[in-house]
Amino acid sequence: MSTQSTEPDENGPSVEALVTALQRAATAHEQARKRVEEAGAARLDRLREHYEEMSALLDRYEERATSDGETDVDMEAFIEFQEEIARFVETLPEDIDHREAFETVDETMHQKWLKSSDFETARQALEPIGELVERVEERERTLERYREARHDVAVRERELADRVDELADLVALGDADLDAPVENLREPIEAYNQAIVEAFDRRKHEDSARELLAFAETTAAYPLVEYRPPPEDLVAYVRDSEAGAEPIPTLLEYADYSVSKLEHYVPDARRLKRNVATHQTYLRRLDSGPLEISWPPPAAETLRWRCRELIAVVGRIAPEDVVAKLRAVRELPSRTDYERLRESVRAREQLTDEERDRLESGAVEAELAATREGREKLVAALEEHPER
Repeated sequence: MSTQSTEPDENGPSVEALVTALQRAATAHEQARKRVEEAGAARLDRLREHYEEMSALLDRYEERATSDGETDVDMEAFIEFQEEIARFVETLPEDIDHREAFETVDETMHQKWLKSSDFETARQALEPIGELVERVEERERTLERYREARHDVAVRERELADRVDELADLVALGDADLDAPVENLREPIEAYNQAIVEAFDRRKHEDSARELLAFAETTAAYPLVEYRPPPEDLVAYVRDSEAGAEPIPTLLEYADYSVSKLEHYVPDARRLKRNVATHQTYLRRLDSGPLEISWPPPAAETLRWRCRELIAVVGRIAPEDVVAKLRAVRELPSRTDYERLRESVRAREQLTDEERDRLESGAVEAELAATREGREKLVAALEEHPER
């Protein structure tokens, strides 16, 4: 059996490497968690708070509160430091673990002069606490590594799931009947597409820009008719200006005029330039594309729902004979062996020579099996190691 799904490739580590990393991260976190539980999680959290506060005081004042015998100590900082240490110990809970270590630091720091070695002595006194606090920090580090490892597995699982879908689709195309009478689909779809192209082009040249942009706005209620909403400032302009009564090609022509020339055609030349010239790309691209049926055509259920929305929209801009052609397209799944014909179309249109060779050799099916196996291992690892 192929090992493609388990060997490293250009997409990153192998499945085995990802699963192993997650297992190791889970083991490390579980061990770190147990070490914390053995010492008492609440106890360590309490110790950590005071340990970090004391360590911060030592780090903050060491340079300013010590003297090497050659430079004068910062007396203000020195006094402030001793007061901070005294306040810390005075407010320390009586029942805190390792209280004697904190008191040792207090005794060490309350001298007439402080040297770097005194701070080293203080830190050594805190080492037993630091070792306990390290358990909490290790638990946090291992948890972060666990989450990262699990994220990597989840990302690769999604990638392999997508690849499984691609390969399964490719295998299905390889089984397609290349001799199927695809003209039973092509002819009605081409007839409709040609009709709607002509109808829309005619309306674009004859209807006012105001009417056509209003039509584009109404399609927002139909998610399967994917017109980009017209710019709000352009809609506002064509709605309340005299120029809005002109067809879109005329507005585009006006947009190329100089302001002085344009003043002979519209009342407010600069407003037209400001609102139309800046949206020429949208106006030029406004066409019948979102109303056409793709080739190869979509799956039967998608076609039915799309045609249902298109009939409601196309009827507003095209004559009844165009709508009738669209209804004929809608009926294709019930009047033809639609999926067989569609698969034949897709195979003819989409399969490359290389893909055909790989299908014939069995390489695609082998990759599909290996990819499914790899994905199953990742799914199992994610189920075994839930989010934390």
